[in-house]
Amino acid sequence: QVQLVESGGGLVQAGGSLRLSCTASGGTLSRYHMGWFRQAVGKEREFVAAISWGGMSTYAGDSMKGRFTIFRDNAKNTVYLQMNSLNPEDTAVYYCAASFRVNETPSRVPSEYVYWGQGTQVTVSS
Repeated sequence: QVQLVESGGGLVQAGGSLRLSCTASGGTLSRYHMGWFRQAVGKEREFVAAISWGGMSTYAGDSMKGRFTIFRDNAKNTVYLQMNSLNPEDTAVYYCAASFRVNETPSRVPSEYVYWGQGTQVTVSS
């Protein structure tokens, strides 16, 4: 059983940056594709970014492209989300998740992820 713990959330002003971390225990992260999702109050869970197990392929949601970067360090069992040029619409709880390597590319669909962290709050003030 893999446990995921996110950190790095907080309050930031519009235009600022944050780096989220997700560290795994109880398993080897390199066995999984990894994703970041977010959920704002009253909204459905939204795909943010994903990275393949070896880090060679990355994907980002349309509104995150050019602002958010996902990367991983398998030696540290950690995946990161660098968020730049934040705006109030980015306010949400951010979750990291792990999916099995069924395909070569990671999924954008939350239901295909089997392990989830507890989430970390990101609040962007205007």
